[in-house]
Amino acid sequence: MTTNSMCLAATLAVVIAAPATAQDITPLEQEKAATYLTETRTALADAAKDLSDAQWKFKPGPDRWSVAEIVEHLAVLESMFTSRISTQLLQAPPGKPGADVHAIDALILARVPDRSTKVQAPEALHPTGRWSPREALDHFLAARRETIAFLSNPGLRGHVVDHTALGPLDAYQWLLAVAAHTERHTRQILEVKSDSHFPTN
Repeated sequence: MTTNSMCLAATLAVVIAAPATAQDITPLEQEKAATYLTETRTALADAAKDLSDAQWKFKPGPDRWSVAEIVEHLAVLESMFTSRISTQLLQAPPGKPGADVHAIDALILARVPDRSTKVQAPEALHPTGRWSPREALDHFLAARRETIAFLSNPGLRGHVVDHTALGPLDAYQWLLAVAAHTERHTRQILEVKSDSHFPTN
């Protein structure tokens, strides 16, 4: 975990002032997460729409990811959530009592999309050219449908699994983090596309 990740995890860990809430999320919370997951899916698809091969593969620098690599990274993370993490969450116990879950929700939504804080992705989530760019986007979109469907599970506040960068998160907060992670990297794609050397076609 990087220094920035540890600081964020520490910040989340001390948000324990308010009593724990009920295990089920409210209808408003469900609607908020569904909207966020849908909007970030659409924003990513729009950002990657109608790109040429040269545009997919353009890298602003030797240590920067291309649009193709960013989309692959998102597809791998989303697939990992739907195939493994979601199962772990449904089997996980509740977290420690006393956490202010709404404050943690707000921190996730504020901090994760913020690209001024750099976080190193785990090696397992690095792009390796597993798929073509279009295939990677299709993998992401298919997995996102499953992620949105996961929101219908009952008791999302009652299952907690550690996040490598954010610390203990309940299942609802994991969904917020997945959507916020997509927003973060969609912003990164827009940065790549705004580079002065980005191919025109």
